[in-house]
Amino acid sequence: MAKIVIIDDEPAMVEVIVTLCREKGHQVFPFNAAPKAVEQMDSIQPHVVIADIRMETMTGFDVLRHVREHLRQTAVILITAYASVETAVEEMKMGAYDYVTKPFKIDELQMTVQRALDYQAALRENVYLRKELKNKYKFENIIGTSRKMQLVYSLINKVADTDSTVIIQGESGTGKELVARGLHFNSNRQHHPFVAINCSALPENLLESELFGHKKGAFTGAVADKRGLFEEANLGTIFLDEVNSMAPQLQTKLLRVLQEREVRRVGDNKSSPVNVRVVGATNEPLMPKLKDGTFREDLYYRLAVIPIEIPPLRDRLEDVPLLVNHFLQKQAAAAGGETKKIDPKAVDILCHYDYPGNVRELENAIERACALCENNMILPADLPPNIVSTALGEKAEQVRASMPVGEPLEDFVQQQERGYIEATLAHCGGSREKAATMLGISMATLYRKVEPKKR
Repeated sequence: MAKIVIIDDEPAMVEVIVTLCREKGHQVFPFNAAPKAVEQMDSIQPHVVIADIRMETMTGFDVLRHVREHLRQTAVILITAYASVETAVEEMKMGAYDYVTKPFKIDELQMTVQRALDYQAALRENVYLRKELKNKYKFENIIGTSRKMQLVYSLINKVADTDSTVIIQGESGTGKELVARGLHFNSNRQHHPFVAINCSALPENLLESELFGHKKGAFTGAVADKRGLFEEANLGTIFLDEVNSMAPQLQTKLLRVLQEREVRRVGDNKSSPVNVRVVGATNEPLMPKLKDGTFREDLYYRLAVIPIEIPPLRDRLEDVPLLVNHFLQKQAAAAGGETKKIDPKAVDILCHYDYPGNVRELENAIERACALCENNMILPADLPPNIVSTALGEKAEQVRASMPVGEPLEDFVQQQERGYIEATLAHCGGSREKAATMLGISMATLYRKVEPKKR
């Protein structure tokens, strides 16, 4: 059911339109005077306004102006007995959804109203989806509070709304595409395409056709002209993942695109201009490839105008608890259920693993644990066995490394005991009486245990 405001200074016409709209189940707000309707419009928040153009105190165009200024999601249908091409053009330029001419047919008005409602619903959905998309790829979703990640945030926030070419460097699974999408959806290109391609996923000839397009007959199987991804991404962003794997011939063509801002399809003899931001990514350092000649130095400096280094997860293990919580919420949202809890011992294990697969490996571990756990509680046994065994082995090694070896057991126990007593004394402000009470020992025992051992 929609809310519809009807404005016409002819009471009979208002009555007719009210009847037609109520037949379709809509909530109707009729007015015979436009000023009164405009006065109440903001509180009504109608989906559609139907207004006659020619009224005495305020015209339908005046109503339209008010709606466009204050209720941008409301559709306006104007009614006129003096339809002409000029009037229709003027209405559309001012932002009217449509117009109907008196005398109108019943189904004509009802269909026009329904089309206006469908159109406004599509607009609202589009606004919602764009907001959701931007939220999905906002930088806050790149999880981490470690110092290394703070440096990354600072850099990408500075460069997001520029057209500078960016190269994102990081191991597989660190979230390079997430950063690339974040750059796009937080830039002034966000309403235009984001096109991603993995340069290592296709052989050289197919990758060339995908990136730059081809003309009909350029090669066997080219049965029609084809736009390349650079043209598809025009006004937006193209993300070239694993650009380090690109063959030398394609590196040359990519360099030309970056220099000339134009592309030439395979088999074509002319170029077409493109306006596209290029974001590249590499999972290995490019400097060694420059030295051995497998990656063009001039292309590297064209791509690496702004390099962004994504640290591996093993170098920011303090971010693991945050990431675990994020992935638990993500799993709950996907399943439409309650967010599962995780035993602190399981979190501790996850914080003592070096993650060769980086953030992607941690996410997979949480997905597995959510599927296997019982009673909505993830226990160490629900984690992947390789993570558990590796993490526990590392923790045992850390404990062994911190232990003094070669001392008599009695001396070691006395040192640990004395350290605990001294910590309790400090907690009690140096009061030996309070410390003895808290420890459950006598004052004499406390004095004896903190006295230096006589040799």
